[in-house]
Amino acid sequence: MSQSEQQSRIPESKESFWRAYKELPDYPAFTGNKSTEVAVVGAGIAGVITAYLLAKEGKKVTLLDAGKLIDGVTGYTTAKISAQHGLYYAPLIKLVGEKQAQLYYEANMDGLKFIEETAKELNIDCDFSHQDAFIYSTKDSTVKLLEKEAEAYQQLGIDGGLARKESELPFPVTEALVMRNQAQFHPVKFLTGLVKELEKMGVDIHEQSRAMKILSKKDPVIQTENLSHLSCDKVVVATHYPFNDFDGMYFSRLSVNRSYAIAVRTEGKIPEGMYISADSPSRSIRFTPGEDGEKLLLLGGDGHATGQSSVETMEHYENLAKFGEDYFAAEEIPYRWSSQDMTTLDKIPYVGTITAGYENILVATGFHKWGMANGAIAGRILTDQIVGRDNPYAALFDPTRPKVKTADAASFLKDNASVAKELVSGKLKKASKTIDDLEKGQGGLVKVDGKKAGGYRDEYGQVHLVKPTCTHMGCDVAWNDAETSWDCPCHGSRFSHTGEVLEGPAVKPLKKLEGGI
Repeated sequence: MSQSEQQSRIPESKESFWRAYKELPDYPAFTGNKSTEVAVVGAGIAGVITAYLLAKEGKKVTLLDAGKLIDGVTGYTTAKISAQHGLYYAPLIKLVGEKQAQLYYEANMDGLKFIEETAKELNIDCDFSHQDAFIYSTKDSTVKLLEKEAEAYQQLGIDGGLARKESELPFPVTEALVMRNQAQFHPVKFLTGLVKELEKMGVDIHEQSRAMKILSKKDPVIQTENLSHLSCDKVVVATHYPFNDFDGMYFSRLSVNRSYAIAVRTEGKIPEGMYISADSPSRSIRFTPGEDGEKLLLLGGDGHATGQSSVETMEHYENLAKFGEDYFAAEEIPYRWSSQDMTTLDKIPYVGTITAGYENILVATGFHKWGMANGAIAGRILTDQIVGRDNPYAALFDPTRPKVKTADAASFLKDNASVAKELVSGKLKKASKTIDDLEKGQGGLVKVDGKKAGGYRDEYGQVHLVKPTCTHMGCDVAWNDAETSWDCPCHGSRFSHTGEVLEGPAVKPLKKLEGGI
């Protein structure tokens, strides 16, 4: 199949298979000046579960989201509920020791168990099913890494091991490593059930209510975009990337990556189980029941640092489409979507008090592409901390935990050197096009009156111009053709073609320039 034929199969507009489920009602924007016991900012898996558990504890809870509920990363995931996070445990043992690595595994298995038990208890039909999870290699060069990871499984008592002969993949693998009894589900169906439960428990829910700042660390007051104020005893920031990232210097402690996914219809055999490659480029493989009972194949991967793709963004979807065509006889691609993920310095999420001296402001971030089980256990940790109960995983996930010495320092220097490089290179990048060069549906840097601007010509021919400077810390943004967005290569903020904030840490839109045509 030619590249143009592949591209024609890729949907023109981005839509997540999970978000196509539309049974969630609308909720009003937050207005006025009100008070609550606990404000939860961010309505993805971590925020909704935290609100649910706190409401069960009898707390008065207000849930705020900048956009629609469950329309952030949780609605654009591959939705594996797994403690298998790639080649993870061998390096983790070396970094934090055997006891802490085992605790991390147990935390994720507890997160999985919570989702399963809650779905049963509330009778939520969310396509939950237990699946074995596999890491596979197709190259000889990664076999030793899988063998080391298998040794780590044995050391930690993880149910699994080398399992090349168990692979159902339609291509040769040099080795495979299985972790038994993991799971997958439909995250939007699950969280929709939880949100309905929140309504019954009296949780105050608001959409289109972007939190802009927290006015006091001791007696928190959240100021929203429309200048409304919510006073509270405690704030939980579950916005994926903390909007208040200057508290605790999170912009220097998180790296940001985008990855891509497609849903595929095929007459070919779809393997049981969940798979992720040990080789590059990354490939994630799983199935899901479709809405009409059919079985869809979900393919993901082809990730890169946000705003730093070396090719046109649409090419990442094309690469996944070709993978599906080559090995799974892909016939149709009804859905495509992308996601953004944060990774901490030591690859263990930050969950708990945001920084020393801010005991009333808590955070959950840095799930390293594995936010389903991690997000569930984050809700447990945060709830226990707020009600004053010990949690066995709190110290492991504590955002104020001691630095991991040389590993942290090396990562810190590397990440911040990358940010400095992007800051400088963005300022030096010149605009090679004029407004007249932009075709319908095309965007990029353009020259306007001798100055650089960000331009996009919409389907009606109107040109939208913005200042291509991120409002977070001043880096120049890059055009993303597949999502028609402006993406910041420094800290991952994303903006629509008209400048509105799509993803933080930025909270203010790009400046609109006069002269749009």
